[in-house]
Amino acid sequence: MYPVFMAQWMKDKRKPLTILLFIGLSILATVIFGDNTQYSQTTVAVFSTESNAQEIEEKWVELLNEDSHIEFVITDEEKARSDVSEGRREVAILLMERDYRLITASDMPNIQLVEQEVQKVFTKEARLEAVTSIEDTSELREEVDDYMENPPIKVETQSLTGGEIPQHNMGMQLLFTFTLFVAMFTIGFKVNGINSDKISGIWNRLILSPVSKTSIYAGHLLYSFFVGFFQMVIVFLIFQYVMGYDIGNLQMIIVITAVYTLSTVSMAMLIAGVAKTPEKFNMIYPSIVPIIPVISGAYMPPGTISNSILQFIGNLFPLSHALDAMMSVALYDAQWNDFALPISLMLLIGVVSMGVGINMVERVKG
Repeated sequence: MYPVFMAQWMKDKRKPLTILLFIGLSILATVIFGDNTQYSQTTVAVFSTESNAQEIEEKWVELLNEDSHIEFVITDEEKARSDVSEGRREVAILLMERDYRLITASDMPNIQLVEQEVQKVFTKEARLEAVTSIEDTSELREEVDDYMENPPIKVETQSLTGGEIPQHNMGMQLLFTFTLFVAMFTIGFKVNGINSDKISGIWNRLILSPVSKTSIYAGHLLYSFFVGFFQMVIVFLIFQYVMGYDIGNLQMIIVITAVYTLSTVSMAMLIAGVAKTPEKFNMIYPSIVPIIPVISGAYMPPGTISNSILQFIGNLFPLSHALDAMMSVALYDAQWNDFALPISLMLLIGVVSMGVGINMVERVKG
């Protein structure tokens, strides 16, 4: 096992550019897309085209900004529309007396969040107008606000530990997603070394040597595990201690990473057994891997994918389970028993995939 492991290590030692490139891609993708998701849509442009546009804009901007984490800003119509059409903003709001329209050129999750905020305000205002039967509801709104400052019953929502319920952090989710996703390529291409050795004849020469077949497999798979695990741990350490991200309990994250790496090595082994040659593996594996985060809902807020078939398919891959476990640690301070189920599922996927994969690889002559 050790000679096989060191042989793979010497190959990467002479040409480390691939591994360094994948580490850089993990960080770059998270910085670009993660920060963009968290902070790009802090302001939303609003405008009106009615005859009394200024009055409408001032009225609704005050109401929209009253209790919202999004800042609504009055903007010139031409600029608001051009920003959306040219991709500088995801959405703008066209205001009317009692209605609104979304101006957008895409269908991103952030747009749904903006629409929920706007709809909530317009619905509340419509109810107040229905109660008073007058257009100016400012006096009634003040009375309601005064009454709600000291209501007869108060309802507070807390987490199980007694603190506030943390909001979902999409930037953190993408940090984990891109790190796990890029590592899948690194692991897969290393596992493909088994097929390369079989086709080139190196495998036969190793079998004739004192090294056992079990040691040959162990050397290849252990090195694939080591490279993938090392890559992800380095990325997490950079985000935690260099870039200032709070990813939670680092020991738990590392344990989840180790189990995910083992499961991904097994999944790559299964695909290697199906492909049987390194060329076919290089066609099949890069085609399957990019689909996995999409099906697993890793790029979208929780609950976006509601189709049971897609959810079932996504759960067949270790990415969704590792992401759930890491997000539980990072956002909800989960303990070891809280993510035992995702860990168990990843181990199950790993055992089944490894057993089937080795069996299929062994059917190749040579």
